[in-house]
Amino acid sequence: MKLLHLTQLCKNWLLLILLIPGGLFAQNGIIKGKITDKASNEPIPFANVLLIGTDNGTTTDENGIYEISGLAPGLYSIRVSFVGYEDANAFEIQVSNNKPASIDLALESSSQKLDEVVIKAPPFKKTEESPVSLRTIGVAEIQRNPGGNRDISKVVQTLPGVTITPAFRNDLIIRGGAPNENRFFLDDVEVPNINHFATQGASGGPVGMINVNFINEVDFFSGAFPANRGNAVSSVFNFRQRDGRDDRIGGTFMVSASDIGLTLEGPIGEKTTFLLSARRSYLQFLFKIFELPFLPIYNDFQAKVKIRLDKKNELTFIGLGAYDQFELNLDANETEEQQSLLDRLPETPQWSYTNGLVYKHYRPNGYYTVVLSRNMLDNKAIKYYQNDRSRSENLILDYQSQEIENKLRLENTIRSGDYRINFGLGYEYVRYNNRTFNRIFTASGAQTVNYNSAFNFSKYSAFGQLSRKFVDNRLTLSAGIRADGNSYSQEMSNLLEQLSPRFSASYSLSKNLALNFNTGIFYQLPPYTILGYQQGGEFINKNNGIKYIRNNQLVAGLELNTNNNARITVEGFYKGYANYPFLLRDSLTLANLGGDFGVVGNEPALPQSKGRSYGLEFLFQQRLFKGFYGIAAYTLGWSEFEDKNRVYVPSSWDARHILNLTLGKKLKKNWELGINWRFQSGLPRTPFSDNSALVANWNVNGRGIPDYNQLNTERSEAINFLDFRVDKKWFFPQWSLNLYFDIENMFSTSVASPELFLDRPLDADGRPIGSGVILNPDAAAEQQRYRTKILDNGTGRALPSIGLMIEW
Repeated sequence: MKLLHLTQLCKNWLLLILLIPGGLFAQNGIIKGKITDKASNEPIPFANVLLIGTDNGTTTDENGIYEISGLAPGLYSIRVSFVGYEDANAFEIQVSNNKPASIDLALESSSQKLDEVVIKAPPFKKTEESPVSLRTIGVAEIQRNPGGNRDISKVVQTLPGVTITPAFRNDLIIRGGAPNENRFFLDDVEVPNINHFATQGASGGPVGMINVNFINEVDFFSGAFPANRGNAVSSVFNFRQRDGRDDRIGGTFMVSASDIGLTLEGPIGEKTTFLLSARRSYLQFLFKIFELPFLPIYNDFQAKVKIRLDKKNELTFIGLGAYDQFELNLDANETEEQQSLLDRLPETPQWSYTNGLVYKHYRPNGYYTVVLSRNMLDNKAIKYYQNDRSRSENLILDYQSQEIENKLRLENTIRSGDYRINFGLGYEYVRYNNRTFNRIFTASGAQTVNYNSAFNFSKYSAFGQLSRKFVDNRLTLSAGIRADGNSYSQEMSNLLEQLSPRFSASYSLSKNLALNFNTGIFYQLPPYTILGYQQGGEFINKNNGIKYIRNNQLVAGLELNTNNNARITVEGFYKGYANYPFLLRDSLTLANLGGDFGVVGNEPALPQSKGRSYGLEFLFQQRLFKGFYGIAAYTLGWSEFEDKNRVYVPSSWDARHILNLTLGKKLKKNWELGINWRFQSGLPRTPFSDNSALVANWNVNGRGIPDYNQLNTERSEAINFLDFRVDKKWFFPQWSLNLYFDIENMFSTSVASPELFLDRPLDADGRPIGSGVILNPDAAAEQQRYRTKILDNGTGRALPSIGLMIEW
């Protein structure tokens, strides 16, 4: 009934959209910006700037400045060209009346020194270092993605090689790798996690924290990582933020079904611009409406300040932070599913931040980059038996941990003749502390963990990459090397032990068809939860010789770019893992632990697990063309890790078939429709141990205990999602309005694995009562067992959402 009320509210909003008159906008939109040399930052005068698909365009002045005015509000794409340089494109630029669209582009000089040659650039980004496994996502694609809710982690799920996880979480599973194998960079500043309610030791979380209003473009690397991006074995994300507007103070007000936010931007003097945003959720109210037993409350902030000291020097400040409160809704306890969640979920207050400074100094043939940053995570978790705080002996879990990283990275980028060179050094000072009390019951027995842990150590790295084009620019080769080490242990202190070479090649078979290749060895440090585990005052995993995780990768594929702004790629990949932490308590590899609210990896481990993932990916991507856009992606893949018997078994992320179809259409009068369908084979799961039903075990765990002797021998049902979205925009002289209606999971697909429940007696209204039925009350206490049953705890339902964005 409450869902029907929400649906009716959405219908009322749609009626309001239809009643607002259209055609209120004038043709006074502007695209402006500056065109510079990518290496030296020198302005390029008299470069040609063309609106793609039209005869409208202009040239830059002697300072590299251009402006195209008199445009009707809408989406435009531009191409910039100049003799001796490769073309540069900017796609789907939103033009409105209330502010100029500021698009600065840097041109790459051509390796061919021919004064009369203009090198045509493909419509999709491709770098010398990463000719394969690189996808670029524009801000318009993020904003309009059906079911994405302006969340980049959800949008990425439409691309090949990305596995959908249960419970609508944002855990990124890339090419069969675990959630903690991804790295995120915001304007060159590393951000440990981009989601609220992060699972410590595994990354991920259900809600993204990055404000899409800040984003210009996102580069997503699922392989072929450049040498200056380390500590990743599954993916790297480069978020490139736009600059604040330089003409006046403006802003954006955003309200959706889950949160409310405000963004402000504008100039501070002649050389400085700023972007500043804050957001707060009211998702907890919706969860109460749906009578869910947990209430997630999140807050976040984001900031960017850019100072152009002069044309050779610029300084940028980056800030990102979150405060999250995960509370239990003890009133939602009328069903077995609700009671089960209340029994096992802890309360997890958490806060985090990342602050960074990026300094760039340009020279005639290149530029220096200096990045100084600090990030911190404070994570707590507390749980009482039956959520009864009245007795101290009911305490099951009391956990607090902090991760603090201070980072410095120095880079030098040079363009010398036909060569592009990048090299540099990195240093980090890490502090970690942990206070843990946990009563644990597993299939093999029970134990109480109670310790305090604290350590600090240094991480250091060196890297370099050399790239060059040959054979009239048809062949591009790039070779890189990276070395990482740290002072945590003797095993990981030697840079040469973590030597990470990589090599890429791309050959243009024709004007639009290219053969691409990459291979390399990549290393990643295990989570701090592994490094900081203690017993008896000893760092157990340090004594166990824990090492960097090693990953050998091989990727090859074909890429076809059409004349209609479309791309078709086919890629095959192989990833081989070594030294993965093997968890001794449960006798399984860390890679098989999924994301949840809480902490993973806080236990003894050995660096002995091996794994592999391999498969084939297909992608068709159509940029906006004649009002249509879309993505079709298919992945056939395998992900396997060793079990305790050193036998390869399917990992928790072994989704054999993944199919994504996204289609959108821009209609007249600024209407837009989009639909997204996702299908995925069921993920492996582990059946429950018979010891789960023991009273002593259940009273502490509140859930079933997996039987890892039968690791991933069963599979969940296939996932089948359908999302729909409609947008309508109005452009007024000094402001614009965007209303949207979004329905996520129109099929009401339940995304969850079967769960073990107590088979409680029911009252007259059919509600479970009591603490459970003991089958053998006369047995010894350690042998008594509850009556249990297995149910699907999925809460699949269609999720209608409405949103409003006002920009001025």
